[in-house]
Amino acid sequence: MSNSSSSNSKSAAAQPRGWRVVVAWTLILVFVVEIATALFVKRADKGFAVSAFARLPLVFNGRVQPMDSLARNSLMQIRGITEVPLEGNGVDGAWGSWEELRAKGGELAERKWFQFSKHPKKLKPADWLLEVMGNPEQADDRYIFVINHPDLRSLLKLEGGLDKSGLHFYRFNDITDRMKELRAEVQRVAKIEATQRTPFDQAVVKLDNAFGLYFRLKNTLQPQDSKDFRKELDEYLAAVKSARTEAQERQSRGEKMDREAIDQLLAPVQKLASRYEVMARIDAPLIVPLPHAGDKGHEAWHRMGDALLEATGETMPESVKLLAGMASAYQAGDVAKFNQEIGSYQGLLKSEGLIKEVTKSNQETFFNQLLAFKRSMYMYIVAFLLVLLYWAGLNEIWRVTAMRLLLIGFVIHTSGLIFRMWLEGRPPVTNLYSSAIFIGWGAVVLGLVLEKFFKDGIGLVVATCVGFLSLIVAHSLSQSGDTMEMMRAVLDTNFWLATHVVVITLGYASTFVAGFLALVYILRGVFTKTLTSVTAKSLSRMVYGIVCFSTLFSFVGTVLGGIWADQSWGRFWGWDPKENGALIIVLWNALILHLRWGGIIRERGLMNCAIAGNIVTSWSWFGVNMLGIGLHSYGFMDAAFVWLMLFVGSQLALIAIGSLPLSLWRSFRDVKPPSDSQPPSGGKGVPVEA
Repeated sequence: MSNSSSSNSKSAAAQPRGWRVVVAWTLILVFVVEIATALFVKRADKGFAVSAFARLPLVFNGRVQPMDSLARNSLMQIRGITEVPLEGNGVDGAWGSWEELRAKGGELAERKWFQFSKHPKKLKPADWLLEVMGNPEQADDRYIFVINHPDLRSLLKLEGGLDKSGLHFYRFNDITDRMKELRAEVQRVAKIEATQRTPFDQAVVKLDNAFGLYFRLKNTLQPQDSKDFRKELDEYLAAVKSARTEAQERQSRGEKMDREAIDQLLAPVQKLASRYEVMARIDAPLIVPLPHAGDKGHEAWHRMGDALLEATGETMPESVKLLAGMASAYQAGDVAKFNQEIGSYQGLLKSEGLIKEVTKSNQETFFNQLLAFKRSMYMYIVAFLLVLLYWAGLNEIWRVTAMRLLLIGFVIHTSGLIFRMWLEGRPPVTNLYSSAIFIGWGAVVLGLVLEKFFKDGIGLVVATCVGFLSLIVAHSLSQSGDTMEMMRAVLDTNFWLATHVVVITLGYASTFVAGFLALVYILRGVFTKTLTSVTAKSLSRMVYGIVCFSTLFSFVGTVLGGIWADQSWGRFWGWDPKENGALIIVLWNALILHLRWGGIIRERGLMNCAIAGNIVTSWSWFGVNMLGIGLHSYGFMDAAFVWLMLFVGSQLALIAIGSLPLSLWRSFRDVKPPSDSQPPSGGKGVPVEA
């Protein structure tokens, strides 16, 4: 009878209570609704047709992209985030402190401060870019330049600018009068190698790059000091036509024109043309499609300054006039005129045979707004927390819900990966950013496979951790600029990108999975009592199998890379840092297998070696790219190097913890040491292995 009661109580405990079911399905529903909203709910423009502006195509960084991508990539480089605060600019001190506002405005100021501090409105990327291009004077008053280094703020004599996030943001108007000091530092830093620059030097370079990019954007659509660009354009065309007509009439009368007469005749033209020459010298985006641009590729797209200088009264492209009309209408606040001009411009693009460019821009804008990798990241971290609830012994429903969330996140992750491949016309991995996306994807696949076989939450934990962390790395890398950049000529081959790069990146992903499985083993064994003998053996089998998998893929990927190098550079192997890093991964995984086969290491030794694999892989994948040498170098990144060293330090610390005597492991405290004649048995704890 007692046994029956005990069995019934356990069965009842295993069943999820009603509130748990409600919470679990509510979590899933929240994510599904949020994704569905992003997919099917379109943003309605209440005034200016900003959504249409966001989809307009242009050429920048060697590829066709929409205004939306230019805006997002530029904001990531300048501000670090893709939104710009409006009310009070999101910066403490824009209106003053609480006490100052209370003294000046009483209750009204109190409400204003509350509104600013709690719910500041923000400009979306395309709204901000339209303001920068169409009304630079207003854009100059936005707090977009982040300057956190105190010595740089002191050099530029900047105060305040502290955002609630703890970052310091300043306006263009705050810095423009201090450019002399900044230029002097930029010239000094330019003489120093990137690997030798101090944090102050890095801050100087970052601000100078941000300032330069902002200046190019301000002079992309019109000269930054234009008040009515369309009117100015009409005056310019009239002056060109008048000068040409006058010259023709003088020639017909047989008059000879000396240099002074020519200069006098062209004076009205030169007055306006000098401003366009400045625009032409700036490395601004190519936003002007010349007639029949669809038949000529990227060569038919020009900068606005070039298009203006090459134009005469009769040959001025209609696209220039429409773009100028947009700028004037936006600056004047004429919503109807702006929307009319942008509609006419969209029709012009299609009539000029630019259907392919328009379609790609629409697709990429949708991809940007989907934020697939960001949404996947949120689902991965929530799923991870649910697995922890399951391990805490609360209920099986949390593991099942975590599995469902992980699957949804994986579908979104996969959709984003495929969509990105379609947009680029490339395999999944083309640069460091996309490698982080793909490593996370591969880790999630392996974690799902492990969970299908073992159903203990371990596969879910590894999948969510590696997936989340790799997407965090990708997000950080996106701050360096366009993530869909053009390939270098020597790497421009889809065959080898689809074979060597994909295979070796899967080797990276699987080695990380093995390392994170080992972390689960050590953390559960040392700090909890949940590492049973069954769990320990399962983890050991998982790590061993994944190491076999990663050895194969790393070796094959390295050989394929050698063949590609032979075709591209004329040598199979050149001891390049990246090649050495790939070889080290192969050798390390092979070493782990040989140590295990020879009985030199057992479970704990296998786990510590797998964690060391995290160090080896992170260095090969990321570290060698920052050395500033070799054919695979992406350049030294100070912030990335710091995080890499912190990661390496954490892995060394975990190896040290994993090497502690078993008597200090909480999961092993209740296990009696075996006699010499009796094989070890873990009971509730781990097997007694070296």
